[in-house]
Amino acid sequence: MSEAASAQVTLANSTALLPSLGPLLHSWLPQQRWFAGKGHPITAFSLVSATELLPVAADGGPGLLHLLVRAHQPTMPAQPPADCYQLLLGVRAALPPLLAPALIGRPDHGPLAGLTVYEGLHDPRLAALLLERLRTPGGLGALSFARAAAVPAGLAPRVLDTEQSNSSLVYGDAYILKVFRRVFPGTNPDLELPLALAREGCGRVPAPVAWFEAAGPERLTLGVLQPFLRDAEDGWQLALRALAAGDDFTAEAYALGRTTAEVHTALAAALPAPALRRAQTGRLAAAMVHRLESAAHAVPELVPYVPGLRAAFDALAAGGAGTGRPAQRVHGDLHLGQTLRGTDGFWSLIDFEGEPSRSLAERRTPQPPVRDIAGMLRSFDYAARSHRPWNPAWAARCRTAYCDGYAASAGVDPRGEPELLRAHETDKAVYEVVYEARHRPDWLPVPMAAIRRLAGADAEPAEPAAADTETD
Repeated sequence: MSEAASAQVTLANSTALLPSLGPLLHSWLPQQRWFAGKGHPITAFSLVSATELLPVAADGGPGLLHLLVRAHQPTMPAQPPADCYQLLLGVRAALPPLLAPALIGRPDHGPLAGLTVYEGLHDPRLAALLLERLRTPGGLGALSFARAAAVPAGLAPRVLDTEQSNSSLVYGDAYILKVFRRVFPGTNPDLELPLALAREGCGRVPAPVAWFEAAGPERLTLGVLQPFLRDAEDGWQLALRALAAGDDFTAEAYALGRTTAEVHTALAAALPAPALRRAQTGRLAAAMVHRLESAAHAVPELVPYVPGLRAAFDALAAGGAGTGRPAQRVHGDLHLGQTLRGTDGFWSLIDFEGEPSRSLAERRTPQPPVRDIAGMLRSFDYAARSHRPWNPAWAARCRTAYCDGYAASAGVDPRGEPELLRAHETDKAVYEVVYEARHRPDWLPVPMAAIRRLAGADAEPAEPAAADTETD
């Protein structure tokens, strides 16, 4: 066995590896935007897998260590087992100045003692190595790499700074690699659904080119490489620009409605689309009630509106007899920031991962298509309230145009079942309240304004300060 191969086996299987990294991860991990357990102490780490993608050179040159690590937080109300995170750690004798911001720390004992550990994705040499692994299907340690099409070599990498719940690398302005940070057993919808749409011939979603996973009883999706739409602009920024200029956005909203309907139609054809019967509709409404009660416990501002909000969910349950509502796989977290418009006016949908706070099983469960529609309707409201003075008429026109576009393409008007649409919009607004209370308290008045409307209250809260981002 070669010296490099021997080092790889020794390091990847060293029982001292994680104990030596633990003190560094205790301070570094909670500071990351994608860490889900903020505010709850980490009591321990456990190692799921360790794979050396590039062994550390004898002269201290860069190595790349892939880890799957569980962060144990007993005080966090999360589903067991503990959250699992994907780490790509660079290892060098010393960091060059350009990589100083990526520093994690220097272990004082264990197999990496005396070396510098840092965020490997920020190192162009290591990021290029990751692309090379994706270009060559096969396995390495606990990891497996697959591809659906050939990928050119030698594409220069750069990290996108705008990613929130994951990390993204752009290669040569031709491809984008999303690296999932918090990973779950099972295929991630952001791989599963674009693959299904590609098989169906739907061009509204960039098709996966390559991906990598971790082996086990259930595979864990770790990253997906897709074409990078470099000349496209996201719908959120386009909407804000239209508001600032006083421009109408209804043509864009109408086109987005048609795009959403095309994607829904393709998903329904590609994957099972069961009907929701009365009992299932009742369970759907009960889950919404449970989320409302949990949210009111976490955010006291919700408490006065609980009876009015719950009425929307009760109406959904009461109207569930019917012949069965259609359910299917959906985007799961659709808003303006998940859309891209090309220079030719062609709209695409991206980021099919779903709401990060929901379990993977829930995100992969067929839902009424109106769930996505409700998310986009809430997004128009967010955009309108980000502008001063608040422009409710702009949001109302966009909401109407979006539903018109959807109905024109799908042949089904989402406004045809008002209790279903109201329940999903209410559920989305409750989710937004919890998100803003935890992450952006200054923005809490935005979803609270919708809460008042949906609960039947008349008074409006004070307008929030303007900002330029949406919820995840």
